[in-house]
Amino acid sequence: MLDMHILRQEPERVRAGYRVKHVEAPWERVAELDRQHRGLLQTLEAKKAERNRATEEVARLRRAHDPAAEGLIADMRRLGDEIRGLEEQRHPIREELEQLMWELPNLPEASVPEGEGEADNPEVARWGTPRPDSPGVTPHWDQGPALGILDFERAQKLAGARFVVLRGFGAQLSRGLVNFMLADAEQSGYEEVAPPVLALADSLYASGQFPKFVEDVFHVSPHDLYLIPTAEVPLVNLRREEILDEDELPLHYTAHTASFRSEAGAAGRDTRGLIRRHQFDKVELVAVARAEDGLAELEAMRRQSARLLELLELPYRTVEHCGGDLGFGHAKSYDHEVWMPSYGRYVEISSVSLMGDFQARRAKMRWRARGQHTTQFPVTLNGSALAVGRTIAALMENHQTKAGGFRIPAALQPFVGGRTEFPPA
Repeated sequence: MLDMHILRQEPERVRAGYRVKHVEAPWERVAELDRQHRGLLQTLEAKKAERNRATEEVARLRRAHDPAAEGLIADMRRLGDEIRGLEEQRHPIREELEQLMWELPNLPEASVPEGEGEADNPEVARWGTPRPDSPGVTPHWDQGPALGILDFERAQKLAGARFVVLRGFGAQLSRGLVNFMLADAEQSGYEEVAPPVLALADSLYASGQFPKFVEDVFHVSPHDLYLIPTAEVPLVNLRREEILDEDELPLHYTAHTASFRSEAGAAGRDTRGLIRRHQFDKVELVAVARAEDGLAELEAMRRQSARLLELLELPYRTVEHCGGDLGFGHAKSYDHEVWMPSYGRYVEISSVSLMGDFQARRAKMRWRARGQHTTQFPVTLNGSALAVGRTIAALMENHQTKAGGFRIPAALQPFVGGRTEFPPA
């Protein structure tokens, strides 16, 4: 949620920010409604103060048995009618204003590069070399079933399209990757959290998924709960409506959860294999920090997820989101894209983002400096350690052997029972 002060006092900054993001946003309507609402509030407060003075005067006149009290009582009734009328005017304006505030995108950070869309995202780093025989690699959606570790057909019988059953070493590999990522996060100072995978609408509004992405989220009725699209939702909301102490910052949380997305509008796009599922596992990283530390925290989170790819010996590149490709709630964002031989291109496997105080305002989360009475909003950041399914696919294809199996990188071996290759040579 944007700072109303910026909308009131810095309209050119708002206009420029949305121009960088290439979005149309009703911020001018918000500013106009805010002016109307504040004007009505000022009139209301004046009328209420006038009524309070009249009430005190009526009490004084009655104590003195002064007949002038009756005339003031009539004035009080008139004021009451005017106050009710003003409240009736204010109610729809306030409702529209509150709704539109939820719908305003975040403003970009000053260093975000210009660009209209994904094709304009600049590459900022590259590591590793794609295997030269990529065109001859067996796609993981064929390799996995042949090895007996991925079962798409029975998953469809159980739940429909875009699900997978991991079997045998496939399930062990998934669990091993989760533990590998969580261990790395713990070594980096992140506190592990095991949150619910169901969330209230309030949590999804606070994290920014609602109302913008309501169609991407699975609704569980009749309980009015939602399956989380990412562990970012519960982790950002963990300290919702709290005032944090300065000594607590920065906060670092990590969680492994299943994530659920309807993938509305993604028909026909990367739907084979493990790349785009309705349910997938992910280890999420979330940080809460002081505003002045936001960019440094983003860089640390970016390095952390990149290190995982290097430990897994997976070629990748890092791109920065240009303004036109920046997410609804993002102020600055990077994607790590892993090389996928079956696609002959790099595919997103992790995204790390600075949200500024956008989520903290929505979540009503503040912090107080030591010895101060006033509070301020922190900034939040989130990132995927790595998406587990996509990591499995990348491992199977990039480390595929001539025999049809795949080798296990040394850093992962302790988390999969010491295996160096599957199936065993």
